[in-house]
Amino acid sequence: MKSAIKSGLLALAAAALPAVASAHPAIGEAAGFSHGFAHPISGLDHVLAMVMVGVFAFQLGGRATWLVPTTFVLVMALGVAGIAVPFVEIGIALSVVVLGAVVALNVKAPLAAALGVIGVFAIFHGHAHGAEMPENAAGAAYAAGFMIATALLHLAGLALGYVIGRAGERQGVFVTRTAGGIAAIAGVGLLAGLI
Repeated sequence: MKSAIKSGLLALAAAALPAVASAHPAIGEAAGFSHGFAHPISGLDHVLAMVMVGVFAFQLGGRATWLVPTTFVLVMALGVAGIAVPFVEIGIALSVVVLGAVVALNVKAPLAAALGVIGVFAIFHGHAHGAEMPENAAGAAYAAGFMIATALLHLAGLALGYVIGRAGERQGVFVTRTAGGIAAIAGVGLLAGLI
């Protein structure tokens, strides 16, 4: 049990390692699969949000386990469409706050409501990823890269949820609330510009 708790906390700590708080600084050339793949994992905001999507999906269980992450990735792909989205950075930071709080409080939302919330946040994340996507042939590879990286972060969240669940009812609840709380606090720090 203690090793499961330690594993869960280590996974959360590893998710918090990226030094860049924003994965969309518009620095340098973005081209191809490797740049697209690196984009979601290079920013604390994206990493925390994506992992919390996975943990949230695990907490909901059933069909939500695959529908929540799949919906996020598909709607995120639509967010790349180039439609102007205001307050992208605020929307992304709010996604970290809300998803962290939802995980910490173990909110058992109806599936339709969960998919709606996930979809709204996916638009902001998709726009951020798409803002740096090249308009040439490398754009498709870039998009594939960030969609695969996002899906892998969701899987990491599902795995974290599983590890936490294996920790048992009492310890698992504590670890889940702690992980969600840390993510929510980090989101507040992102909103305030402290991170």
